Amino acid sequence: MTGPLLSRDGLDRSAHRRTDQAWLDEAWAKARVVVVDEGRVLVRDEALVFLDAGQAPDGERYFLGVDDDEVPYFAVAAETPEIPGAKKRDLRGVGLTLSGRDVGIVATAVALANWHVRHAYSPLSGQATTLGEAGWTRVSDDGSETLWPRTDPAVIMLVHDGVDGPDGRCLLGHNAAWKTPGWENRYSCLAGFVEPGESAEMSVAREVFEEVGVEVRDITYVSSQPWPFPGSIMLGFHAVADPEAELTFEPTEISHARWFTREEIRAVLAGEPRDFGLPTPISIAHYLVETWANR
Repeated sequence: MTGPLLSRDGLDRSAHRRTDQAWLDEAWAKARVVVVDEGRVLVRDEALVFLDAGQAPDGERYFLGVDDDEVPYFAVAAETPEIPGAKKRDLRGVGLTLSGRDVGIVATAVALANWHVRHAYSPLSGQATTLGEAGWTRVSDDGSETLWPRTDPAVIMLVHDGVDGPDGRCLLGHNAAWKTPGWENRYSCLAGFVEPGESAEMSVAREVFEEVGVEVRDITYVSSQPWPFPGSIMLGFHAVADPEAELTFEPTEISHARWFTREEIRAVLAGEPRDFGLPTPISIAHYLVETWANR
């Protein structure tokens, strides 16, 4: 395992170019462009569809970076044009099939597009804002305010009993909002947003206790992953808890939870049928479960 699926980026972001309008104009003329349409992008034959500048529709442009050959990449927020054989797909649907570079491009482009939609007006003054720094800021009409893209930190944690071997157990929960057919027996890691005044570790302990009534210790950071739905960064942790502790659920968050042995988790990861399902590989939750199961 090389890390969570969405934590890949094959572009040099070249932030120093964002204020160089002459360079950006020249780069646009030879750019590869991905169109973002309400969180969806064009995909054909399990690959991201890029347009050239002449094909790209009108819309806000975001400079994403350059590849190893110095080819510039941009995103345009607009309605996608009709391309033979191409379909509009969201990141959840294509994250498993795209290359690492393309996953990073889509994650960045979608996160930027989502942020711009939500910040057409300043939250401080109410003034209209316009795009700046090649898509990496918004500026109030009178130039007195500059807004930068916001990323909301959230923690996600695999709680386990600290026991090695096949009998070691982990605690997974079923989200109360999961009502889609086929998701009735799906379990995943506990998660929640970091609150003001908290460290990430404090948030892990609070969220676990609030959701299932269990106290945790030995909180260990594992990895992180962007989650542009609409604009979060998921901070992944492992934490240890007593499997004999009574579980009490916050019903608006977790409808039920249970402990699973490492042997059970390994079986599901290997594709064997069981009475429960695990998070999809595109999520960091899957990575956290997998790293625990394989150690």
